[in-house]
Amino acid sequence: MSTSTTLEAPKTGTWDGGNEPLKASYGKLMMWFFLLSDAFTFGAFLIVYGLSRHSHLPYEGEPDAFAFSTEWWPIPEKVFNAFPGLHGMDLPLAFVALMTMILILSSVTMVLAVEAGHRMDKNDVQKWLLWTILFGATFLGCQAWEWSHFIAGTDEGMLLADGTRIFGANLTVNQYGPPLFADLFFFITGFHGTHVFIGWTLLIIAFISTVNGVYHKRGHYEMVEKVGLYWHFVDLVWVFVFTFFYLI
Repeated sequence: MSTSTTLEAPKTGTWDGGNEPLKASYGKLMMWFFLLSDAFTFGAFLIVYGLSRHSHLPYEGEPDAFAFSTEWWPIPEKVFNAFPGLHGMDLPLAFVALMTMILILSSVTMVLAVEAGHRMDKNDVQKWLLWTILFGATFLGCQAWEWSHFIAGTDEGMLLADGTRIFGANLTVNQYGPPLFADLFFFITGFHGTHVFIGWTLLIIAFISTVNGVYHKRGHYEMVEKVGLYWHFVDLVWVFVFTFFYLI
């Protein structure tokens, strides 16, 4: 009767065939590769937006006399000046600023969740992941309201040369200016919103796994850290989207 002995290779911090670059695990390195490729995609979209805006005439009159027209690119402060529950009030970029603050706070709670994972504190990881999930859901709700208001339009609408008046925006008409402005708004903010929804879904999965003790049994919370990398990337991209669409 023969017996076989299985020898387990010692953990040397290496992959098969080479050292771990910068002591990063395979999963984290692949996440960095994905985020880098995604950054190029977002960068290309924002470059297209910049070139499109540069190809259209800017409004050169007094801001108080501004009116929506297909002849010039709209002023962001005149487009995004509504706030839920405050109909008719002119609050330039107030709601978008609130959305940005919510997303920044979600990054803070995500950092705290990752830090708790390094301490192997299951309860704190649960707590901060839950806060991040709530902030993410709030941001998605805010973006849904912003889209609905953008689609519905203002009470005044825009008067066309043929005497007809249009309200709101879609992929064919745009009350706020050139149709391309609405197309790019839906495409870029929608693309970012899709990323937020994916990240939000991953957060829920990580939260459920944490509650069930999956990561604690593994002896590490690396998955929370990888989800955190993705979430921070989504937040960082919003800073650029916010700058291009709402500030410039």
